[in-house]
Amino acid sequence: MRTSGRTAAWSLALSALLVAVVTVSAGIGPVWIPPADVAQVLLNAVAVPTAVDISGAAVDVTTASVFRFRVSPIQRRIVMGIRLPRILLGAVVGFALAAAGTIMQGIFRNPMADPSIIGVSSGAAVGAVGFIVAGASLPFGLGLRAAAFAGALVAAFGVYLIATENGRTPVATLLLAGVAVQTFLGAVVSFLLLNAGESIRRALFWLMGHLKGAAWPEVWTSLLLVAIPFALLLVYARDLNVMLLGEEDAQSLGVEVERTKRVLLALASFATAAGVAVAGIIGFVGLIVPHVMRLLVGPDHRVLLPTSALAGASFLVATDTLARSGSAELPVGIVTAALGAPFFLYLLRKREVHEL
Repeated sequence: MRTSGRTAAWSLALSALLVAVVTVSAGIGPVWIPPADVAQVLLNAVAVPTAVDISGAAVDVTTASVFRFRVSPIQRRIVMGIRLPRILLGAVVGFALAAAGTIMQGIFRNPMADPSIIGVSSGAAVGAVGFIVAGASLPFGLGLRAAAFAGALVAAFGVYLIATENGRTPVATLLLAGVAVQTFLGAVVSFLLLNAGESIRRALFWLMGHLKGAAWPEVWTSLLLVAIPFALLLVYARDLNVMLLGEEDAQSLGVEVERTKRVLLALASFATAAGVAVAGIIGFVGLIVPHVMRLLVGPDHRVLLPTSALAGASFLVATDTLARSGSAELPVGIVTAALGAPFFLYLLRKREVHEL
């Protein structure tokens, strides 16, 4: 099967899986809603135009439609107003982290690489915790998210500038610079936590990673910030395949290695920053998901990148559903780490983790 056909087939299957996971997840909570009812609510939302009355409640513009189902107003409010924003935000964040992890593993040709390898997560942590400790506040959490997003990008580009000399950025130097900057920023976060006072609980909750309190504006903003760099990453998938042969070979085959590396790092960092800014530090999604998909679809990034992104979306939606299903809600970052670390050790024992 041609590459385009494989990509379409796998993407279609994983998209169907994502729809199924979202549908099941939207029904799980203190009030159980059967998947069939959730599907009807979602179909109504897609097929029937809605408006908002002066009280803020969604009302139907059309009074009849062949696609319209009769659903309980309470079920519609629970699904559309409470659960679905959180679920879709989780899908966007998982999509971004898995895509960025795939790119980082390809650039570094290292199966241990993840989206935070050049300090993106650590920079976001400094920005967010600093904002929390300072006691600043803006409506809808915009200030916190902007501080985390800015901190992530500053850290990533700072690492890149440190590792770049005479227009070249050796991968080994970039990796070491990333480790050093992460360590330094970790110390900064620890210092901020020591001086956090009463805000330490909020800071720790953010650091653990969570999707609680998600709203529709966050979903649309995050979707836009992730979709643009992802579309550009797809354009460079073939060049990344060639770079796996080695930088000298890639250069001889016509790939502008330094320019391509710079663009890939910038786009992957931007996508990661967009995800971390709204969800906090969520580990293992960008490490484990690309591994699993590489075993299933192979190393061709034209197939691996979109399939990993879709699988990452399903994975984070599923883990967040598990995190909020217990008697006490857990930060999703704890659940992804609890599931991801043993699975990664299993891959190591089975010798399924190889150098790229």
